[in-house]
This record gives sequence, structure tokens and C-alpha cells, in this order.
Amino acid sequence: MASRYPPAWLLGTAGLSVAKILENMEIGHNVLHGQWDWMNDPNIHSSSWDWDTASTSVAWKHSHNYLHHTYTNVVGKDKDLGYQIMRVDPKQPWSPFFLAQPAINVLLMVIFEWGVAFHDLDFEEILKGRKDKKILKEELKGIAQKARRQIVKDYIVFPALSGRKGFKRTLQANLTANIVRNVWANAIIFCGHFPDQAYTFTEEEAATESRGAWYVRQLLGAVNIEGSDTFHLMSGNLSYQVEHHLYPDMPSSRYKQIAPKVKAVCEKYGLPYNTGPFAKQWLMVQRTIVRLALPGGKERPKAPPYVAPPAVEAVRPTAPAMGGPVPAFP
Repeated sequence: MASRYPPAWLLGTAGLSVAKILENMEIGHNVLHGQWDWMNDPNIHSSSWDWDTASTSVAWKHSHNYLHHTYTNVVGKDKDLGYQIMRVDPKQPWSPFFLAQPAINVLLMVIFEWGVAFHDLDFEEILKGRKDKKILKEELKGIAQKARRQIVKDYIVFPALSGRKGFKRTLQANLTANIVRNVWANAIIFCGHFPDQAYTFTEEEAATESRGAWYVRQLLGAVNIEGSDTFHLMSGNLSYQVEHHLYPDMPSSRYKQIAPKVKAVCEKYGLPYNTGPFAKQWLMVQRTIVRLALPGGKERPKAPPYVAPPAVEAVRPTAPAMGGPVPAFP
């Protein structure tokens, strides 16, 4: 019953907050991307993992792994660009609803896991009457089941295990830890996608892109966050957002290793390598959200023009060191 003492409660709640952040970002997000599927361990496989958050894994993998990572920063296609409730790019048409987005932004920070849980429903499609009612019913059923499990676990069962005297303190600790996790996850994700350096694209620009151009769009649409190794761990290595978008199924622990190589390629071909300190990126995002609550707004940078790499003249291979014939050209 040490939690009756404020310092002990604060220490325990801080530890729980850290645990929830690591489970959500370093483990859950990355496992659901299939980063550890190569181990063939059924306990940490993307097909079976269910994380400690309100969103169902099925909904997350559709809205995030498929829609967001396929149509990254394509206005009108990437539903993560403002999450259908905020205007974060001037290409998004303005409506009076967005006047409330500074307040919505603060609310979303606090309840971020619930915003993510409902995100895949696609409210735009529902309002336009294009959402299949059977699919909607199944999705709502999945959300309700997951929500019930999370609420019962965090706000009923665990507090009850603390006894009558500890019920309230455990309830407060769980609520606080969930809010801390939500605010942190919101900050990392927003800083990786909405700072000024992140390029956005129209549907026309992405309609006929080659596979190589798709990789360039992933590069230009993401922004890294600079920090220590501890910071990268607590962000689930999503601070390497550029590398994550280029290789979403690569184990996140490898992003630090490949980052210098990605940056070198950018320098070689004159491409921007978007990065910046956490505080600067976060303040930039908040400024953008407040500014774009009003009509207009300064356009984000345009993608650099495509420049074909110089042609490499074919060189006839030499004979193997151990002797033998030189392979003939076809």
C-alpha cells in the first residue's frame, strides 16, 4: 500500500507510463508492421499480436500499414493527413469546422488512443453514405469489444485488485499513465509527419509515379526527430521516420544504422533529408495547426524536379580470379 504516499504513487505511475509507451511504440507498432515476422514466433507475429490500446490491430493495419504507408501525404488519399478532423496542409479545403481545431488538437492529445481506434471507420465515407453498412457494423463491433476489454482491465479489474483503499489510487494511476502515453504518441507521430519540411502531394502527382518515385515520396513526406538513444527507444525509433517510411517492415533497431547511408544517398542526388530537434518540430506543428484553422496558409515546399541518374556505360567483366572463361553478353 505504498501508493498512499505521493512520492511512491508518482514513481509507480511514471514507471507504468514508461511501460505503456514502450509497449505501444517500440513493441506494438513495430510488431504490427511485421518487423519481427521473420522470427516465426507466434507470440510476436503481426498476424496474432494485440496491443494495449483501444484500436483493434485489424483496423490499425488497414488505416496505417496500408492506407498511410501506401498513400503517404497524398492529400485526399492519406487519411492520416489531419485524421479527417484537422487541416494540417493548405491543400486541404477549408471549412468553418476547422476553426475549432486548436481545441480539437488538445483533446486529441489526451484521448489519442480513442481517436486512433475510430480513425479507420472513415467518417468522410460514412457522411457521404458510401460506407457499406455491414462493414461498418462489424468494425463498430470490433471497437466495442476492444474498448470494453481496455476499460474493464484499466479501470475496474486492476483497481479492484488493489482493494477498497487502493482502488481510487490505482484508477488514477492507470488513467494518468494512459494520458501520458497518448500525449507522447501524439507528439512523436505529429512531429514525424506535419512539420514544415514534410512535402505533400496531389492525387495527380502520385497517380502515375514509378516505384522509384514512390520511394522518393516516402522520403520527402516524413521527418526525423533528433535525440539521444533513450529518446529514440521511447519513440519506438519512429524518430527515424524517414527510414521507417522507406523500410516499414525493417526491425526498428536497425534504423540508426542505416540512417547515415540514407542521408548520403540524399546528398548525392540533391534530395532533402528532413530532420530537426524535437522541441522545434513540435512547436512548428502546433503553429501550423493554429494557423490553418483559418482560411489560406502558406504552401509547403514542392518536391524537387526528377533528375535521371547519369547513364553508366556497360563494362565487360573480367575473368574470375581462379581462371575460367569470361561470361558472354547475351
